[in-house]
Amino acid sequence: MVVSDPAAGATLPSPVVPVPKEKAKARVIATMVAARLGIMLALSTPALAGMTLKVQTLVAPGDVAVTLGSVISMGAFAALFFDPVFGRLSDRTVGRFGRRRPWLVFGSLGLMASLVVIALAPNVMVLGLGWFFAQALGNAAVAAHTASLADQIPQWQRGKVSGMIGIAQQAAGLGAAYSASFLGQNMLLLFLVPGVVGLLLVVVFAFVLPDQPMSRRPASEGGFRTVLKTFWVNPAKHPDFAFAWISRFLVVLAMFMFVTFRLLYLQQDLQLEKAEAASVMATGVLIYTIALMVAGQLAGWLSDRLGRRKVFIWASAIIFGIGTWMLSQAGSASGFYWAELVIGVGFGIYVAVDLALVIDVLPSPDDAAKDLGVFNIAMAGPQTIAPAISAALLGLGGGGYDVLLTVAAIIALLGALAILPVKKIR
Repeated sequence: MVVSDPAAGATLPSPVVPVPKEKAKARVIATMVAARLGIMLALSTPALAGMTLKVQTLVAPGDVAVTLGSVISMGAFAALFFDPVFGRLSDRTVGRFGRRRPWLVFGSLGLMASLVVIALAPNVMVLGLGWFFAQALGNAAVAAHTASLADQIPQWQRGKVSGMIGIAQQAAGLGAAYSASFLGQNMLLLFLVPGVVGLLLVVVFAFVLPDQPMSRRPASEGGFRTVLKTFWVNPAKHPDFAFAWISRFLVVLAMFMFVTFRLLYLQQDLQLEKAEAASVMATGVLIYTIALMVAGQLAGWLSDRLGRRKVFIWASAIIFGIGTWMLSQAGSASGFYWAELVIGVGFGIYVAVDLALVIDVLPSPDDAAKDLGVFNIAMAGPQTIAPAISAALLGLGGGGYDVLLTVAAIIALLGALAILPVKKIR
């Protein structure tokens, strides 16, 4: 892998990256979707349940929630910082292996190694460091993968492919839930198996991906200005991108205010034992995933046919907010299942259309990975602050989840309102 030397290309204009026009090949789409499933399976297994189970082996029961929130926040901060950094490096990588392929493989290898560290961690400090590096290196693969969608998929096909990727990403949560259910008694297998599966699927995609090398090193503005621009897209020049960013930030914040504590919610609010809670969670995530797959496929197809994105984002956030509120009213496993069904429909519509909308409003194809990395701050940022906000709201609610879930529902609705000012996309 060779990363561009800023000085070498300083006097040349940046090479123009062609916008894809022809229909993407089926094998590229299939392996692209499978690779996203693999990456997110490796990242979701710890985030959804693995870290909760691991923390419970290291600290006293009364310290689990605080410790879990702190560790998850460390990893989210790494994702917040390193996604745009690796996106920038990916955009500026030259060599015979292309721009995206090296970072896909490097990131997946690093993620798997970090998961082994987490599984064997003897204390909370090592656990936190392992999760920090897992998120940092995993996001090298995530940034390159997301940019490959912009590189390879024409605009008129993006809604469908974005929907498939969104479904795969959420299906990874289902795999994570069942991994916790079946492998939760063996920490090494719980973290290692998803990591190996993710690595294999990414390697297959890297082999199939028609990742053409750039002809020369891109130009650079050099110095500290380039570093700052890694984390910045001017909202005054690109307001559509800014409003899309705000919308995702709010919707993802609403989601992670609950997801981080989903297993604890079942144990504490519904008074379920650890094994029963894991089983109920797996069933709930199964219902959620089926609803998400059906709604996502339909929404992605319909969005492409109608040439519309915003109305789907708006509807999805409303449905998601309703489902989150339903969780506050659930007093049993069946109530939890109904809420998961509604949330699945809402978020399925959202993930099917949101990524396509964002790629449609990207400022420049030359910096696709960097700009998508900036956009993914709206995914990682909420994960950083959600545990602290949730902990504070749990305190206000006296340990109950009603206040937390009601606030999350309101935030999701605000996320829907934020997408309305986008002008470039209907």
